[in-house]
Amino acid sequence: MQVFIMRHGEAQSFVELAGCDDSQRALTKQGELEAKMMADWLRNMKISPSQVFVSPYVRAQQTTAIVTAAMQAPISTLDFITPSGDAKQVHDFIDGWCSENSSKVNKQEQQSILLVSHMPLVSYLVAELTRSENAPIFATAGIVQIDYDVETMQGQFIRMMSPLELC
Repeated sequence: MQVFIMRHGEAQSFVELAGCDDSQRALTKQGELEAKMMADWLRNMKISPSQVFVSPYVRAQQTTAIVTAAMQAPISTLDFITPSGDAKQVHDFIDGWCSENSSKVNKQEQQSILLVSHMPLVSYLVAELTRSENAPIFATAGIVQIDYDVETMQGQFIRMMSPLELC
């Protein structure tokens, strides 16, 4: 299975919010552009996830809406994939989801999921899924691809892509 982990696009600064809650920070125009660039990249790479999981925070929801606009994938909001989320809990969730859904998928078909969340969780999650001591730093709207073996519950880091690399 292919696991794509994405950080949301650039969001408003805390100064712009004047005391509002972090979960309410919206994408900037730059963040919207970054999300569109990565949506184009996913489409050009013919990546169409079987399922999308997204943080409840506004900026992650907006990023997901842009990235999945041309996709048919079901989208589920998970309240535990926030900036302070636990990578081990997310790993366990992914394993449980894979176990439940493996019988529903044609074995010839490559299954994939997209998870849209925040730093530092996305970095810790890559390290957790690949059993690596190195947690990559994500650019805004950056995506990591992991080739995940559902039998061993371990993945191999394939690549990291960001809007900067597409310019």
